[in-house]
Amino acid sequence: MNCLTEQDFAVFSVPGLEARMDALKETLRPKLDMLGQELTPFLSAETGDEMFYHVAKHARRTVHPPKDTWVAWASNKRGYKMLPHFQVGLWETHLFIWFAIIYESPVKPLFAERLEQEWETLREAIPKHFVWSFDHTKPDTFPHSGMDDEKVNELIHKLKHVKKSEVLCGITLSREQAATMPAEELLKTVEETFDTLLPLYRLSHA
Repeated sequence: MNCLTEQDFAVFSVPGLEARMDALKETLRPKLDMLGQELTPFLSAETGDEMFYHVAKHARRTVHPPKDTWVAWASNKRGYKMLPHFQVGLWETHLFIWFAIIYESPVKPLFAERLEQEWETLREAIPKHFVWSFDHTKPDTFPHSGMDDEKVNELIHKLKHVKKSEVLCGITLSREQAATMPAEELLKTVEETFDTLLPLYRLSHA
């Protein structure tokens, strides 16, 4: 795929829904599409599931322009939001590489139970520079190094009992870092991140 550039991140400062959508389609969507194609065979081999990629269309938007965009991979050709999935995407400030279970997924209580059982192993297996998110609609992240027992118990409780709860884990790269990274290095970084996140994916399917 082509490298990401400053122009790709600058898309999110284009004013107006129509103009921003046009800019997204012109600059970013072809790169996300290519990233989807490139990584689908890798993820299918790693997970043991046939994976399909989905580039965000933002089709339901009628007023507010999107503040982020992404490509997601899941084991369903028709959609990904109901399933545990992987994502690569951009906000204006950074690139994100996630394993994600969002609010529409029915596996959250089961995942929470298994997370509770396996947390001590996972705590060590996930690198300290990884981050967590608990709402995919916001750019904020929480460091893995800060995931103490209290925070983990709070997450497990929400996943079990709160309908809108979400959990995402992975890494972020600053706009400057991502925009200067050669394409081969970016692909390698995504693959290594997904590889590290495989235990979470397996936990959601076990």
